[in-house]
Amino acid sequence: MLWKLLVTYLRPYWRLLTAVVVFQLAQSIASLYLPTLNADIIDEGVATGDTGYILRTGGLMLLITLFQIVCAIVAVYFGAKAAMALGRDLRGAVFTRVGEFSEQEVTRFGAPSLITRSTNDVQQVQMLVLMTSTLMVTAPILSIGGVIMAIRQDVQLSWLIAVSVPVLLIAVGLIIVRMVPLFRLMQTRIDTVNRVLREQLTGIRVIRAFVREDVETVRFGQANTDVTETALRAGRLMALMFPVVMLVLNVSSVAVIWFGAFRIQDGSMQVGTLIAFLSYLMQILMAVMMATFMAVMIPRATVSADRIGEVLGTESSVRPPGHPVVDTIGRGELELVGVGFAYPGAEQPVLSDVSFTVHQGQTTAIIGSTGSGKTTLVNLLPRLFDATSGSVRVDGVDVRELHPDLLWGNIGLVPQKPYLFSGTVRSNLLYGKPDATEEELWEALTIAQARDFVQEMPEGLDAPISQGGTNVSGGQRQRLAIARALVKRPELYIFDDSFSSLDLATDARLRQALALGTGGATMVIVAQRVSTIVGADQILVLEGGRIVGRGTHDELLESNKTYQEIVSSQLAAEEAA
Repeated sequence: MLWKLLVTYLRPYWRLLTAVVVFQLAQSIASLYLPTLNADIIDEGVATGDTGYILRTGGLMLLITLFQIVCAIVAVYFGAKAAMALGRDLRGAVFTRVGEFSEQEVTRFGAPSLITRSTNDVQQVQMLVLMTSTLMVTAPILSIGGVIMAIRQDVQLSWLIAVSVPVLLIAVGLIIVRMVPLFRLMQTRIDTVNRVLREQLTGIRVIRAFVREDVETVRFGQANTDVTETALRAGRLMALMFPVVMLVLNVSSVAVIWFGAFRIQDGSMQVGTLIAFLSYLMQILMAVMMATFMAVMIPRATVSADRIGEVLGTESSVRPPGHPVVDTIGRGELELVGVGFAYPGAEQPVLSDVSFTVHQGQTTAIIGSTGSGKTTLVNLLPRLFDATSGSVRVDGVDVRELHPDLLWGNIGLVPQKPYLFSGTVRSNLLYGKPDATEEELWEALTIAQARDFVQEMPEGLDAPISQGGTNVSGGQRQRLAIARALVKRPELYIFDDSFSSLDLATDARLRQALALGTGGATMVIVAQRVSTIVGADQILVLEGGRIVGRGTHDELLESNKTYQEIVSSQLAAEEAA
């Protein structure tokens, strides 16, 4: 997966990579030429006392060194540019794919894991590309070229290369094999730390309310300790790698000097040649050592690439149609025919044989006990899930055949847990309609019974809203979410238990304002309180994922036992009558 990912996302930057290869090649060739010049200075310049030769050759070596510096700077610049571009593209691809996921895929991966995959995992791949683009030419050229140049200097000492390089490769390989599972485990444990930290930050009020700070500290400490222990185990192996490399490097140097001294003694080798051979051996082993830097990063980058590829390779269970319907009558009429839904691997379906029709301008309410499938049902309407059987139709067209933008553009959804984005009241309302005027915003706030508290804020529409809307109350958050849907002016409104945090008086005013201010739009309301749905044109009673009653409030109160139990549990006998 790693190489497939790199080939796919680095293809647009082949020019940058070509430049890296060219400059790295030039730098490597220059590096191979320097030890030979150094040997010539010693054997021909110093030995004969030719100062002019020493100065000329030394000046040439300085020029080559400057050329190396320029090549290295340019190669690193282009390599870093390609690596950063890869990271940008990968993050964008992961973000785009996650944006296409249905609730089912998001739940399967989990938000903390998706965050880690789009940040830490992408960074690991990005760093590998940076290191590779810096060393991908230098290491092999220095290794292969160094062997050739060393043999040219002295064939009889070349057996030392044949011994030291395999020893170094075997030692490093054994260490890397043990590091791979640790890196895989580390990424999983980073997911756990993100999950625990995210839960604690989101639920800080609950933690304080129940005085669970100590317990949560221990819980985070355990997750943190797990990551630390795994990182330390991987770090110890990584720390072992460099002493091993240096041991082989130094032993090889001593061996060259030892055996070379005997050859100098018997006159079969010159001092400059020995120094050049030693330099080439050092270049070879240093190239191998540079390759170990990449070898250290490859296992972790491979794990990260697999995790990124898992996200990119996961198709959403809610797929856009091949030939979508791009236009409808626009009445907002809703029809469900034999709808059923079951989660993958579940023994029992959540919904079974649900059928009903909501005509234009009608209000249909859905009520039932906890776990009866109300939220799952309304999630099928905007295709947050796809029904596993039956069909959901808007204006007579199956939602699976509608263009997603057309479907979502005709629906105003207020979810069970209203979420506000960091920004201002205005920016949150404009999610519903980016080009809405200030008058439209205030009108939506008026209908949603939110105008008063927004006007009381010093900045009004520009009052700051923190992430998740935590700086406003639950009731205010719900009313702002309702106003956001109202700004959109859709044909179909879906309120998923969106009035639960409102007091009865505000609830009543809001429902009355909705009836007058939604312009005859179709409404589906999921509610727990009977008082919220008394005036609905049609009430559906769900139990165990099936419709066990339908009708108006009065009709159900007379004929449906489940509805009677719900009413009696909430209202006094006089109100029920």
